[in-house]
Amino acid sequence: MLAKRSIGLLAALAVSACNDTQPANHQTIKVRADEQEQLHKLDAFNLAIGLKRAIFNAGYTCGRVTDAGFVGAWKNLDMWMARCTDGKSTRDWAIFAGPDGGAQVRDCRDVPGSGLPDCAIKQRPKGSFTAAK
Repeated sequence: MLAKRSIGLLAALAVSACNDTQPANHQTIKVRADEQEQLHKLDAFNLAIGLKRAIFNAGYTCGRVTDAGFVGAWKNLDMWMARCTDGKSTRDWAIFAGPDGGAQVRDCRDVPGSGLPDCAIKQRPKGSFTAAK
């Protein structure tokens, strides 16, 4: 009889604990790669080289970067944008640099409605996107 009472009391305590409304204490940890930090330190010309390499590595083409810059953070990724031209057409690319040192590339035409930030540069690097002559 005492055992049944103890089991009933424990069950009631367990159910009441499920209704506990105290907020959980969650600590957000942001992991960043050295590559993410280095992109922020590059001048325009070298940033163009780095973003162009990411675009090529993803299987796309980019004749020449005419504009580029930091868009913002999205989850644990840094979002960059590069405007590429081949002299006839122009295409904007979203490049997401991750904490694993890798990059993901998306055509900016595919970004609206996807839940990703708009391809709008918030911070441009110093310098020019063309080599000094």
